Amino acid sequence: MNGRRIVLGVSGGIAAYKAAALASRLVQRGAEVEVILTEDAQRFVGAATFAALVRRPVHTSLWERVEEIPHIRLAREAEVLAIVPATANTIAQLAAGLAHDLLGNVALATRAPLMIAPAMNTVMLEHAATQANLATLRARGVTIVEPGVGFLAEREHGPGRLADEEQLIEAIESLLRRAQDLAGERVLITAGPTREAIDPVRFLSNAATGTQGIELAREALARGAEVDLVLGPTPLEPPPGARTIRVTSAREMEAAVRERAADATVTIATAAVADWRPAVAHARKVKKTESQPAIALEPNPDILAELGTRKNGTFLIGFAAETEALEANAREKLVRKNCDAIVVNDVSGERAFGAVDNALVLLWGAHGRRDLGSGSKRELAARLWDAILDLKRQRA
Repeated sequence: MNGRRIVLGVSGGIAAYKAAALASRLVQRGAEVEVILTEDAQRFVGAATFAALVRRPVHTSLWERVEEIPHIRLAREAEVLAIVPATANTIAQLAAGLAHDLLGNVALATRAPLMIAPAMNTVMLEHAATQANLATLRARGVTIVEPGVGFLAEREHGPGRLADEEQLIEAIESLLRRAQDLAGERVLITAGPTREAIDPVRFLSNAATGTQGIELAREALARGAEVDLVLGPTPLEPPPGARTIRVTSAREMEAAVRERAADATVTIATAAVADWRPAVAHARKVKKTESQPAIALEPNPDILAELGTRKNGTFLIGFAAETEALEANAREKLVRKNCDAIVVNDVSGERAFGAVDNALVLLWGAHGRRDLGSGSKRELAARLWDAILDLKRQRA
């Protein structure tokens, strides 16, 4: 942690006193710690306590040292924003994107990884609103250090106790390790479906949403990479900071990829590209007639195979969405498309395109295999990048 910059946000719960011990441990490990105390946190632990521990001024208001624009400075300097403890109210504000105080503004303005450690009464923790807010934050990629079970301030025993100090430090260390591990990488990602026009109002497509590719782009940016995202038609917003090229058809995606592939050090092809397109795209809407029209199809370009023929040092990862013989089919595709690795997922049943959660397995070589488990697509994006980096290091 030597020299790493951590912003520690402390919200107003009884566990705030434990954040002082955490700040001390972080400083002892060489971290530079900036502390933000909410107004309610100051009712539990004073600013002087933290100032003495971290040997720097403590931040308590948007309106102090306004000439520094403190929320932007802190947001940009942070390598990790850790909120310990995170009360139910703070969690709700983060989920809603509210910014009525300094901590909320920093949370909105930073691109650093965000970690929260919930601590509260058991009933408040288990309330549907709190659980929904935690799910929202988890889906955005926030690291949540789950509370433990133990003796609470209300003289009750149950879940809601702040996680142990060692767990908090381990989580922060993990985020710091990931913070810039893609610095210097030029990442090219394809995502979403393509649409192949039948006429001006009809098209052939699939149910892909582009979520997994967007989350991979978001994670790459957080880790310091430059990202080009070639995105098919989707209502989802790409992450700020990515150079996003929106396309519609497979041929448009091919052209965009060809233009950028030579500069990429890592390419991940998550897009669900249509294999075929209508041989004729009508200029006007085809009217309904009594006879059923026949649509002749012709093949689309194979973007992944084309990338495999001219990698030129690019680390190439494909995706295989399968409904049967998952790994056998994926390994065949891995060889045929000349990928360095391939990610396989089951798109049958409840994990079809558009599902909230996913389950992925990374395959490489003749026998290489890493099960990434299941979870939100944001969580899986982080795990997949960890696996890709491990694999790249093995081959270096």
